Amino acid sequence: MDGIASDVAVGVKRSSDELLSGSLYSPNSSVTANGGDSKKLRVEDSMDSPPSRVIHIRKLPNEVSETEVIALGLPFGKVTNILMLKGKNQAFLELGTEEAAVTMVNYYTAVTPQVRNVPVFIQYSNHKELKTDSALNQRAQAVLQAVSAVQEGGSPSSDTAGESVLTPAPSPVLRIIIDNMFYPVTLDVLQQIFSKFGTVMKIITFTKNNQFQALLQFSDPVNAQQAKLSLDGQNIYNSCCTLRIDFSKLVNLNVKYNNDKSRDYTRPELPAGDGQPPVDPSVAAALSKDSTSLLGAISPLSAAAAAAAAAGRVALSGHSTPGGVLLVSNLNDEMVTPQSLFTLFGVYGDVQRVKILYNKKDSALIQMSDGNQAQLAMSHLNGQKMYGKIIRVTLSKHQTVQLPREGLDDQGLTKDFTSSPLHRFKKPGSKNFQNIFPPSATLHLSNIPDNVTEEDLRLLFSNSGGTVKAFKFFQDRKMALLQMSTVEEAIQALIDLHNYDMGRGHRLRVSFSKSTI
Repeated sequence: MDGIASDVAVGVKRSSDELLSGSLYSPNSSVTANGGDSKKLRVEDSMDSPPSRVIHIRKLPNEVSETEVIALGLPFGKVTNILMLKGKNQAFLELGTEEAAVTMVNYYTAVTPQVRNVPVFIQYSNHKELKTDSALNQRAQAVLQAVSAVQEGGSPSSDTAGESVLTPAPSPVLRIIIDNMFYPVTLDVLQQIFSKFGTVMKIITFTKNNQFQALLQFSDPVNAQQAKLSLDGQNIYNSCCTLRIDFSKLVNLNVKYNNDKSRDYTRPELPAGDGQPPVDPSVAAALSKDSTSLLGAISPLSAAAAAAAAAGRVALSGHSTPGGVLLVSNLNDEMVTPQSLFTLFGVYGDVQRVKILYNKKDSALIQMSDGNQAQLAMSHLNGQKMYGKIIRVTLSKHQTVQLPREGLDDQGLTKDFTSSPLHRFKKPGSKNFQNIFPPSATLHLSNIPDNVTEEDLRLLFSNSGGTVKAFKFFQDRKMALLQMSTVEEAIQALIDLHNYDMGRGHRLRVSFSKSTI
């Protein structure tokens, strides 16, 4: 078979049809260059191409990292060196033993190797070992050492570089935890990210210990290994939504329903399940559009908008930068006030203005400081109970909340909170950004004066109309966890007691906690 040579002496260019066929590459063949001017290469029979512990990888995606290339070889044994030819979309990978290289090539004969969902070409190299200059070698060893440390759950150390043999992936199922979930993350977002490492077959999402978690099954354990290696510790969006990834003890997921909580991509005929909306094709299509990378490929604003839209079951308006105004309906019109809405929605962003509608007092417009905060508040508060009624939260078509004309009495239904000292997120980089959690029965209390006891706080929160189930002071006694009997009671207590005057100039700070007591 003849082909067109690539820019390096080793390699053969294949057609796109071959990339997608079963004969993606000829792993047991060698490739010989016939000279600088001649562009012809000859693929020899495997008998004439002895195995080598150096693997030649071609047709890599642009901007691929050393870590992603190393991930191809890690399941088969120790990776001892790497040489990246980024301008040519190629790399050489050196394994610790020839046996490991043979196992790797034989495996990828049957299973198409992919990096970022792009098929790549793998074969033995004519080189028997990699010899790189000292500067490149230092960088390669640093990457290899860091990868080994991450894989073992430790930290990089010069003593351990290259000494450990990494075991093959134990399962095709990954357990994923999202830390610091400032923006909503949905099943479709996860599918979009993880499908770059192989075929995602099934996903189940759930909340455990007040944290969003997921189980995700690949078609092959090697893909799970690559995804874990590349994505563990990465942020989905800038500075938030951190992925914590481990292998699950399960080797197969049993999915009964296809909806926003679970999905079996191999069985599209599955029902949506009781009380669950079916998968919205328009939302699914909007979320599954291919992007080039995990970080920054889709803007946090538009991605959060799409994700929150799916979570809130609202139609995507097509705006890439939605406004920061929410429409809240099904409110308890006898109990709700602008102040109570300011306090509750202020957990997820800085509320600027609130207007309870004059002719429809069970509805209100809430203006957040930006579209991101509006998405966040909507995804966390839609469907929650406030004053005994399940509230509905959607994006409003309004861009701002208008204040009443000067001199007009609107019975206190509109309030401007622009200059409120109670905004939680006005300081850039505030720690409050890292402590945003869904409504939960457990509340986090802070700014507690020294003279206040557990009994004082239990009594205070019982008076808000609920039952205190558990309480625990932090070591310094300036903070505590307090658990109400229900999420609704905790929401009520937060509305009533956030910023409560505890005396001595201390204002109690109340937020939802991810912990349980």
